[in-house]
Amino acid sequence: MAGHSWRHFDPLILIAALALAGYGALVIYSASLPRGAEGVVLSSAVQRHIIFALVGAVLMIALTRLDYRLIDALGWLAYGFGIIVLVAVLFLGSDEFGSRRWFDLGFTVVQASEIGKLMTIIGLAKFLTDFRDRLQEFRIFLLSLGIAALPAALVFIEPDAGSAVVFMALWLVMTLFAGARLRHYAMLAAIGLCLVPVGLAAGVQDYQRDRIRAFIDPESDPQGAGFNVIQAETSVGSGGLWGQGLTEDTQTQLDFVRIQTTDFIFSVLSEELGFVGAMALFILFLLLLSRMLRVATRAGEPLGQLLAVGLITIIAVQVFINVAINIRLIPVTGIPLPFISTGNSSLLVFFIGLGLLQSVLAWQDDARRGPVY
Repeated sequence: MAGHSWRHFDPLILIAALALAGYGALVIYSASLPRGAEGVVLSSAVQRHIIFALVGAVLMIALTRLDYRLIDALGWLAYGFGIIVLVAVLFLGSDEFGSRRWFDLGFTVVQASEIGKLMTIIGLAKFLTDFRDRLQEFRIFLLSLGIAALPAALVFIEPDAGSAVVFMALWLVMTLFAGARLRHYAMLAAIGLCLVPVGLAAGVQDYQRDRIRAFIDPESDPQGAGFNVIQAETSVGSGGLWGQGLTEDTQTQLDFVRIQTTDFIFSVLSEELGFVGAMALFILFLLLLSRMLRVATRAGEPLGQLLAVGLITIIAVQVFINVAINIRLIPVTGIPLPFISTGNSSLLVFFIGLGLLQSVLAWQDDARRGPVY
């Protein structure tokens, strides 16, 4: 059957994404509930999360009608737009917590790096598709690195080291999938090790050093840099098997856990809903990622496969980083938990990305016939 086909639409992707967003709204509700409030009180954060999730679901369904192979013609424009956004936020973005990461639109804020991530996936997918027969050349390999390194450098300047790591992880997985040579990675790793002392001396800012020290020994500054680390770890550990119940936990309700609805939302979830609640979260993520992996295996050509791999990487890496921060496996980097943390731009971008994957499924029969133009 040529052309678009709704019979390939995967409802489980939509269901899993909405379930995760709903789970996020539940935890945000508990974390943002005013102390002493009676009955159900939906904060503005909860309302925005629900609205943007529903808008995202509509966009996902609408994008299914769009032939994703237009990326083959418009991929560089999309990537260029992402770079422009990342440059613009450095000059026009609102200054919050010492960083310029957001555009304040009044009714909401837009995080530039979230747009940059999706546009970089599109740019890398376009490049790796066009040069898939030459990726084993070191020059082409370095060019692919440059496509990810440029946005990574721009977000690092904001500063946002966590997102910079996500960009580089994205490049690593997508180029590995595309068939790059392992010896080229080894060469880059050797060069990188030689440059580590220079990077630590020139590129690591004071707040980043504080976070590293707090990760190694949070008790050395329990009221300062180590406070969030200690309280998040305590919160996760106090949840037990079933948790203390929504709005019944002490760490969150007494404001011991800071940044409750973004960086440390997993600690809130773990304390209130326990090990069972955390496992339910992971099951939903596994369902979503497994269905996304199915898209990669069913795509009719490399462009669709690479789009799927890129989106899988972004979600999986951010889930790992956020959870690892909350259980003190890595230093705090400020990465939100996909679909769960507050962040309207992040939520919307993930739904748009899933819409592109639904398009890959819907057009898979036609994709085997060649380009759209």
